[in-house]
Amino acid sequence: MTKVMRSVVTGVGGYLPDEVVTNNDLAQIVDTSDEWIVERTGIRQRHRAGPDQPVSDLAVEAARRALAAAGRTPEDVDLIIVGTTTPDLTFPAVATIVQRKLGCPVGVAFDVQAVCSGFVYALSTADGFVARGRSKCALVIGAETMTRLMDWTDRGTCVLFGDGAGALVLEPGEGDGSTADRGLLGFALRADGTKQDLLYVDGGVSSNGQIGHLRMQGNQVFRHAVVNISEAVMAAAGDAGIEVADVDWFIPHQANQRILDGVARRLGIDESKVISTVAEHANTSAASIPLALAKGVEDGRIKPGDVLLMEAMGGGLTWGACVVRL
Repeated sequence: MTKVMRSVVTGVGGYLPDEVVTNNDLAQIVDTSDEWIVERTGIRQRHRAGPDQPVSDLAVEAARRALAAAGRTPEDVDLIIVGTTTPDLTFPAVATIVQRKLGCPVGVAFDVQAVCSGFVYALSTADGFVARGRSKCALVIGAETMTRLMDWTDRGTCVLFGDGAGALVLEPGEGDGSTADRGLLGFALRADGTKQDLLYVDGGVSSNGQIGHLRMQGNQVFRHAVVNISEAVMAAAGDAGIEVADVDWFIPHQANQRILDGVARRLGIDESKVISTVAEHANTSAASIPLALAKGVEDGRIKPGDVLLMEAMGGGLTWGACVVRL
């Protein structure tokens, strides 16, 4: 039987900053309440990076934990891809800063900017290196300091986001080309730039030279999320050659509990199979999927051999899904 190369997840790690901001804390600075936030989003708290804590620091901590879980060291890493929309600097890429801070050797390092879909995009991109034999040990990281983009007078957005980072180690592994293989089995990526006004930041280097604040039409984003994510999930499952019913764990982007529930219902996924961390982490954009995965692995729910279905949608609009056997 002909062997195929797969991108196998060998380690997972997550990191959350120490500071916890509760809904009641936010109620002290904006017209909101714990009941209002929980009812509409499912969020109860979020973590916030310290003023001297750039996103690369979060990424480094998550990467160290993922490498330790994989039994690897920074010296083994030859590829780093970071999904982020909140970089330390306009340039260089966060990935190269992570490379320096970890002490990795010269290799490939770059960022992927697809906002909340950044981790799915980064994982799919890394597969093009690892499964083709161009990388022996890759770090795929989602890391964000979304609280830096908040307008703290806008109660519709500032309550939704938090900071954090999650990382995976990907290594090549042989399979027989079947759904029994470990590794990335299939994915589907999408983008529709005509929907930019639904979710964007009103600042940029070449537009106004400002960082800007996040702006969102929440109801429209919700409507597109449930329909578009469901389509991408079905496409990714088809690419992997599996049925959604065969999935052991559904690990969605942690944007809003109502979106999580809506997508799961539309796909016929039982809530017992859904990994949800939105109540504790809020929306950490590109970090949300790997953070939720790390949590599920850490608490023992997710085990080696399990089939994972991951999906996200973010500004752009971008969205996508992938299927991985751990």
